[in-house]
Amino acid sequence: MESISRRQLMLAGAAAFLADLVVGRGIAVAAGTDTLTIAFNVNLPSFDPTVGPSAVNPTIQAIYRTIFDQYVGQKPDLAFEPGLLTAWGWNDSKTGIWMDVRTGVTWHDGSPFTPDDVVWSLTRAGDQKTGNPIQFVWGALSNFKVDGNRITADAKGYDPALFKWMAFLTGYVLPKAYYTKVGAEGFEKKPVGTGPYMVDAYEGNAFLRLKANPTYWGGKPAFETVVFKFVPDATSRVAEIESGASDVTLEIPYEEYDRLKAKKGLAGVAAPITDIGMIFINSDAAKTLTKEVRLAAHHAIDKDAIIKRLLRGYGVAIDTLDAPEYAAFDAAIKVPYDPKKAAELMKAAGYSPEKPLKTKIQTTRGLKPKDYEMIQAIVGMWRKIGLDAEIEVYEVAKHFELRTSHKLAPFAFYNWGNAIGDPTTSTGFAMFGPSPHSSWKTADLDAKIGPLWGEADEAKRIAGWKAVDRYIAEEGYVLPLIQYVQPIVFKASLKVTPNATGALQPKLVVKG
Repeated sequence: MESISRRQLMLAGAAAFLADLVVGRGIAVAAGTDTLTIAFNVNLPSFDPTVGPSAVNPTIQAIYRTIFDQYVGQKPDLAFEPGLLTAWGWNDSKTGIWMDVRTGVTWHDGSPFTPDDVVWSLTRAGDQKTGNPIQFVWGALSNFKVDGNRITADAKGYDPALFKWMAFLTGYVLPKAYYTKVGAEGFEKKPVGTGPYMVDAYEGNAFLRLKANPTYWGGKPAFETVVFKFVPDATSRVAEIESGASDVTLEIPYEEYDRLKAKKGLAGVAAPITDIGMIFINSDAAKTLTKEVRLAAHHAIDKDAIIKRLLRGYGVAIDTLDAPEYAAFDAAIKVPYDPKKAAELMKAAGYSPEKPLKTKIQTTRGLKPKDYEMIQAIVGMWRKIGLDAEIEVYEVAKHFELRTSHKLAPFAFYNWGNAIGDPTTSTGFAMFGPSPHSSWKTADLDAKIGPLWGEADEAKRIAGWKAVDRYIAEEGYVLPLIQYVQPIVFKASLKVTPNATGALQPKLVVKG
């Protein structure tokens, strides 16, 4: 008889507790093969995918894409495809756009989807009063006109990433008539979309239960019911999958991923996604974090050792904000691990292990596998060259708040997602001073980035972003660390297609 360890008993007990808790709130855990249960790593604070902090949380997009449809679709390999728009483009003068709207689509309440829903959604997203975090993108469109299923609109300027945004954060179509009737509060109580699943039951911080949309334009979903259990704690997610209480989970420690995928009845997949682990530098601290100090901090980080020892090989060392899947990735940009050079730079700045520069670094703990431990290791590497950083742990919501108000610590760890692979949404919004997402705000960098926003020559645009990335690396304005590999564990009876965006969408899970 196989012996059962104390650890396994504790995990099983935790899973049983979670199962009891969820069953008590109306979910049948052992619901059969027509139910897919996902132990999810974040909660869902809001159903509106176009406003508030939730709208720009890359992880939650897995849920939003399941209930709602986007203007433009995106495949797991990041390629774009028709969504609620079947075709789109710019006019010859690049002063306006045209969009063809899909026909034969119905909302979850049975009402017909029309071009008016698209116009209303884009107009609402562009209104500053609405609170769309990407309002500066949508607000560039005006003077919408509808002719049959074709929509035209004027644009304030040419934005080469506009239609890519329509497959990205806040790029969702909402029902004009229904939302106008029930308002924001009513929509939160009973959200309506056109997506493959409809909301059946929801309890904040506990679960979301969805039912298949029988009239979905994209075909019948593989499962009649999908349950998202909100399990932010990684240990509890391990317990969920190991006990069989959930069918699939993600973002667990890599050592647990290796252990679980080897177990009978379980399988796993781990693939690179578009998230980059990076350390923001606050430009307000530039008087002490001089160029020498910033470059020393970068050269002192042994990224390969971190990937090998902490992440069990699951990660890709990176030196720019553009991952290999991004349009402006430049493999020639390198900031190599060189502790000797790092020490020399710190000495030139007037610091040493005996006379260290004291500073602070903020980090999440448990949002990503080994995020806190990674920063612990980096702080240890820094200490050897005379950079003494105190670690402060915060929740990712606090990071958003501090970043928007430009109050991050001198160093702040974050995982930046760029699901559409365009340099404007990686280097651009992360580093352009006027962006609310930027921590480094200086005129020299803004002067290089500014002209690229509306560059119509695509080859020139991409070359320009590569030059910006090189300049950032040479100046040490941000410290890219790794491209993440996302671990997913699931029952062997299922087949999961990894999504390069990191969004674990139910439609990517099928019965094996």
